[in-house]
Amino acid sequence: MTENTNPLKRYYRQPQISIQLPSKSRYYAADVVETTTTGEHPVLPMTAIDELAFRTPDSMMNGQATVDVIKSCIPTILDPWQLVNYDIDTVLIAVRIASYGETIDVTSGVPGTNESATHTVSLPQMLEQLRNIEVTDTCELKDGLKITVSPLTYKQITESQLKTFEQQRIYAQVSQSQMTAEEKTKRFTDSFKILSELNMSLLISNIERITLPSGESVTDRAQIKQFVENADAKLIKELENKLIDIRQQGSIKPFKAKATEEQIKAGAPATYEVPITFDNANFFV
Repeated sequence: MTENTNPLKRYYRQPQISIQLPSKSRYYAADVVETTTTGEHPVLPMTAIDELAFRTPDSMMNGQATVDVIKSCIPTILDPWQLVNYDIDTVLIAVRIASYGETIDVTSGVPGTNESATHTVSLPQMLEQLRNIEVTDTCELKDGLKITVSPLTYKQITESQLKTFEQQRIYAQVSQSQMTAEEKTKRFTDSFKILSELNMSLLISNIERITLPSGESVTDRAQIKQFVENADAKLIKELENKLIDIRQQGSIKPFKAKATEEQIKAGAPATYEVPITFDNANFFV
């Protein structure tokens, strides 16, 4: 039987780069990320359909567009929803490089002035910085408690962002409504309670184990929840700050920009930081 080979196959997209995930895939089962011989994952450029996905507002908002594009461009990532927060920036940068090249222009305000400036940033440099990160998933509090972290997944992060956005939307609507002051106060209180419960839920989800100075370990979710709900506020604030630092391990650091002489004369510092954000509306165009 003669195989019907498409003569256009030679024009199909090919991998442009390969990446190693900062987490070294240690948090993933075989049905989430495939194990490769080299530990690296080939990255294909986006297709026309992938680009269209980023122009669908609902899919962008709920994260589905990002998930679909990751599956399309990095086939060895089988379930992008389960990517941990350490790896997300690396994956998005890689897709951007494979699809549009190695640089991106970032526009930001110049501190101390009314001006804005556009900077050309090297994406491979960012990837190299992330590649050299040694991810740690433990921290120790001042009182000797040792925390083993369970990284947040892209699904958890997206759901949290959606709930936060929804409460912010409700807050704005209530502020502009004709409700009585009493009704507004009740709605604001309800929203605050929902956001507080959301933050508490994320905090608990981010903890895998708590080890006491005695060496005893606690992994029971109910006991960890009781601890978070009943511990001193200062201790929980310390814990939150530690977890924030750990979550940011795989995140891109701000780009350091230099001000021009004219900008310095206008009040700008000699150097300033420009945050690199992944807004699907402009990062993948």
